[in-house]
Amino acid sequence: MKPLQTSSGDILADRRADYAEMLAGSGDPSAAAELMLGALELAPQWALGWFRLGEMHEAAGDMAAAARAWRRVLELEPVDPFGAGLKLELAGEAGSGGAPPSAFVEALFDQYAPKFDDSLVNRLAYSVPAALEAAIRAAHPGRFASAVDLGCGTGLMGERLRPLCDHLEGYDISGGMLRIAREKAVYDRLVKADLQTLVREGEPVDLVTAADVFIYVGALERVIATAASMLREGGVLAFSVEHWRGQGDVVLQPSRRYAHSETHVRSVLTKNALTLLTLEHHIIRQDRGQPIDGLLVVACNDPSAR
Repeated sequence: MKPLQTSSGDILADRRADYAEMLAGSGDPSAAAELMLGALELAPQWALGWFRLGEMHEAAGDMAAAARAWRRVLELEPVDPFGAGLKLELAGEAGSGGAPPSAFVEALFDQYAPKFDDSLVNRLAYSVPAALEAAIRAAHPGRFASAVDLGCGTGLMGERLRPLCDHLEGYDISGGMLRIAREKAVYDRLVKADLQTLVREGEPVDLVTAADVFIYVGALERVIATAASMLREGGVLAFSVEHWRGQGDVVLQPSRRYAHSETHVRSVLTKNALTLLTLEHHIIRQDRGQPIDGLLVVACNDPSAR
C-alpha cells in the first residue's frame, strides 16, 4: 500500500499543524483543534490532518465534531488506513463492522515494525510466544512435521516454533514486519497475506498458531474456519485472545483492539469441529501500566466432532 501522507503538501498548513500538535501536547486540545482546522482550510484533501483533528476534538470532549472529522477521513480514504471507522464505532457514531479495515492493520504494523520487538518484549512485558509454546508442548509433546504461523509479524512466535517443527510457514499483512522476520531466518516460507481473505494452497499441516493476532481480527468465525481448513486430522490450533468478561461475544476496545469472551471462543471452536485441549487465563502484556488479561487456547482438529 502507499505510504501514509504525513505531510499536507502545503508548507504553511504543515506549520500550523505542527503548532496544533504542540498545543495538543501541552494540554489544550480545543485550541489545537482550532489551529488544525486552519491548516485544513489550506489543505482540505489531507486525510491524516482530518484524522488528527478528530482526535483533538475527542480530547476536548466534542464528540460530534470528532465524528464529522472522521467521516471526512473516510470520504478521502475509503480504505481507511487510519482506522477512522473504528473511532466512529467507539464513539457510537457507526455500527459494528465486525473487523478492522485491512489497510489500517497493514499501516499500523508497517509503521510499528522497526521498534516492534523492543517495544513489545522489553517495554510491555509481552509473554504470549513463550506461554503459547509451553501450552503447545503440554498439550502435544513431540515434534510437528509442518506448521503455519498466522500473523507472524517479526517472528517472535516463529523463534519459539522453530525447534518444534520441521517445516514452518509465516503469513502476515505487513511487508515491514515480514522483512524483519526474514532477517531472523526462522521460517522456511514467508507470505504477505490478509488473514481476512487468506486461502492457503498446499497440504494440510500439523500445527497452526496465531499469537496476539485475533485482537486485530474482530469476530472469530471466518479466521478460525480458515485455520481449521489448514489442519490435517488431529492437527493442533493454538492462539491467544484478549479476554472479555462483560456482555457480548466480541468487543472493540478504546485501544482499537478486540476482546473476546470465553463463550465465543468455545462456540467458534465447536462450530469448526475443533476439540478444546486447554484454555488458560494469562496476562499477555502490559498496556499503559495495566495488565491485559488474555486466554491461551489449544485445540485439535477432531473428525469425530463433525
